[in-house]
Amino acid sequence: MNAADYQSFADAWESRATIRTRPRRVLENDTRLIYPLSRQPLVLSETFLRECPEQRDFALVQTLYKFINDVVIFETEIVDKTARSIAKNRFTVAFPFACRYDAMTVVIDEDYHALVAMDFMQQTVAMTGITPIELPDEIELSRAIPAAVALAPEHLRSAVELICVAIAENTVTGDVAAFAKDDTVKQSIKGLMADHLLDEGRHSSFWARLVRIYWHTASEADRQCIARILPVFIAHYLTNDLQKSFDFRLIESLQISDAARRALKSEVSGLAFPINRHHPLVANIVRFFRSSSLLDSPCVQEALSDYLV
Repeated sequence: MNAADYQSFADAWESRATIRTRPRRVLENDTRLIYPLSRQPLVLSETFLRECPEQRDFALVQTLYKFINDVVIFETEIVDKTARSIAKNRFTVAFPFACRYDAMTVVIDEDYHALVAMDFMQQTVAMTGITPIELPDEIELSRAIPAAVALAPEHLRSAVELICVAIAENTVTGDVAAFAKDDTVKQSIKGLMADHLLDEGRHSSFWARLVRIYWHTASEADRQCIARILPVFIAHYLTNDLQKSFDFRLIESLQISDAARRALKSEVSGLAFPINRHHPLVANIVRFFRSSSLLDSPCVQEALSDYLV
């Protein structure tokens, strides 16, 4: 795709963006789950089911708080930063006005998603009386993107940042889609995810198109340099360290014996997915590499061989 071929989604944003079209989501006081069991395997572990099944809802609420906290960091500190830089024409990679206009709609959407997430956290605290335990001040991308950018020569740092954000936006879209389909959780939370998904589908396409535009102009030497950095980014992005640290803090906050606490920590330590082609997020990442045309390049195919089927 050439920059001249870019078609703005301004009309779609005007008519369908959730900031323009969605009412406030209000948390229901019903018996449905506040967070999917499948997304917090701690509560399904043998020790938890034996020692403290009555604390399931507390653990799920705390996990929801972490999810919301992660969304706020992702939207306002990661995506917003790059999109705003593009919109204001301060990005090293130059894009035409139509791209910059769309980037500003992404800024507005993402900040609105963060606002909605914070509203939902306030509603949950008010309804449950459960206040958040200490939440992380960073997410995996907070480490993964700087680690990748640091490996790039000066003239490629913006390009690497762009590709990393695009990978993340396309990965989170698939993750949110799975969340939105879970019938065990409260309707308002499913609605929240569906709203998010409506915007993220537009965003994921936007980022993929920007990467295609950039990749079309990149020299072979620059492509090879970026290809060598991609596995480093993926390894940092898919690490389980921050989730494990949170789960340990959650276990510390449970009303259980020290022996049960040690057993839970041991079980949690074994929950991490290996960082290879079998990791559940890798399929989304590879799909992005195909849609953005990066995987058409032999250097990218070689660099990502461990993640390709």
